[in-house]
Amino acid sequence: MIRMSLRQFRIQALVGAILLVLAAVYLLRLGGDIRAVRDTSQLPSQYTQTMLFLAAGFGLVPALIGAFWGAPLIARELEAGTHRLVWNQSVPRRRWLAVKLTVLGLASMAVAGTFSALVTWAAAPVDQVAGDRFSALLFGARGIAPIGCAVFGFIFGAVTGLLVRRTLPAMALVFLAVIAVQFAVPNLLRPHYLPAERVTVAMSADAINQARSLGSITGGPVIGGLEVPEAWVTDTSKLLTPDGRQLSDADFNECLNNAPKTGATGTFGDTAVCLGKLDLHVDLVYQPNRRFWPFQWIELALYLGLSALLAAVGLWRIQRRVS
Repeated sequence: MIRMSLRQFRIQALVGAILLVLAAVYLLRLGGDIRAVRDTSQLPSQYTQTMLFLAAGFGLVPALIGAFWGAPLIARELEAGTHRLVWNQSVPRRRWLAVKLTVLGLASMAVAGTFSALVTWAAAPVDQVAGDRFSALLFGARGIAPIGCAVFGFIFGAVTGLLVRRTLPAMALVFLAVIAVQFAVPNLLRPHYLPAERVTVAMSADAINQARSLGSITGGPVIGGLEVPEAWVTDTSKLLTPDGRQLSDADFNECLNNAPKTGATGTFGDTAVCLGKLDLHVDLVYQPNRRFWPFQWIELALYLGLSALLAAVGLWRIQRRVS
């Protein structure tokens, strides 16, 4: 069974191996170029876009594995009718599926693990200087979490193919669904893996000018892009008055639109000065960078748990419902 699975998988394996070799050559060269930069403080400005591009590209790997390795695995057999011949042999259905899921699932983990190790090594000097380890894109392209995401993509693809029974629709559905999961996990689940820490920050004019945004479409007293050193800020309260109440929209918009002219410089100029005089503060919720590896292990366990659950569903379904 294992030998047969490997033989049927040889084309996909060859394509994956070629892409892996090409990626390895590029990443080894990139890592060498990064380490050749003498002034390490310049690394983030020189390589930020490259790191984001790599992370975005790497983020597609689980979706591609699910769509091109997982979805056709069973759907192709069902669509062509060859499953009747396979399942009339001496090998039980569940064993047939279990072997395929195990062999190709391990292959998916190996590919993602190799990609992740190469990207993590190449980007290490940039990550060390930038201190941005929890970015939604970057976190998913570092460490061991991508291994879990890849095997989840494959198992999800295989089970989806079993349920949909058509190859092309299953491939499209799996690709989009895995991308959606990769968007949902960092935004809905990752901030809550461990209890967050909190800090209150006074909003002086200087502090306001360090933010990336001020205000919102609705005109509410919102400030965005505040940072805590060596941490990932997961939530920022609205601007609060000294007694803990939210700054009124009227007072906020007055400073935003009609701030007294003082000739102040900075990102928000006179608006920052006007708001700074109101003795405001915000409450920040954050995860410190020292939790990077605990979060990596938690996310790996999350994906592996989901994969095991999906595999159980597939094994149940193939025995009882598929004919």
